[in-house]
Amino acid sequence: MSESGVKGSAGARLTISSKTYSAWSLRGWLLCRLAGLEVEEKTVINDAANRAELLLLTPSVLVPRLDHEGASVWDTLAIAEYLNEKFPDAGMLPADPIARAHCRSVSGEIHSGFTNLRSALPMNLKVEHESFPIFSGARPDIERVEAIWNECLDTYRGPFLFGEKPTVADAMYAPVTRRFLSYAVPMDDRLRAYCETVAGWAPMAEWLVAAKAEPEDIEELDVEF
Repeated sequence: MSESGVKGSAGARLTISSKTYSAWSLRGWLLCRLAGLEVEEKTVINDAANRAELLLLTPSVLVPRLDHEGASVWDTLAIAEYLNEKFPDAGMLPADPIARAHCRSVSGEIHSGFTNLRSALPMNLKVEHESFPIFSGARPDIERVEAIWNECLDTYRGPFLFGEKPTVADAMYAPVTRRFLSYAVPMDDRLRAYCETVAGWAPMAEWLVAAKAEPEDIEELDVEF
């Protein structure tokens, strides 16, 4: 392991999309950093000109995609489980089996749901609204996210969802923390502190800097892909 805590792995590559707009790319990248795996980044923007290349990479036309030691893994939860198996000492999931099951459950929930939240508050790391109208259909999704966070912070005492160190759950909810901050979603002090904790997590801070440096003319046809 290097002095920074990131493990070198010859040939490890993560295919991602725009750092400004792609929530799934952010999740996959954070999972690699959580595992301590250093990866070569390959960026492919999901537009008509690059769709053929994406189809060659994965039939589902989804990023992120991790290529590592002969394995090719897409879908963020599949990447999380693969990395947890490869690097069991990284602490990607809680050591306690009950907490571990809880972590997997809330991670799966954000992976498969919250459609209205995604539509109402698309990820854009270059915007910061002082106020933003949120349509009523997104309110139940926001309330459910807040309930998940409060339950975790009540149970595991923070500052991350499952205690003192970030886990898969924090990587999965990281794009939501940015949505809440970017679109000025009303939050109490504890939930805002959690969002700020994620913002200050070194890999997240690194991604935010890179997103702000992206060209302004990138167009992401599917902001949640």
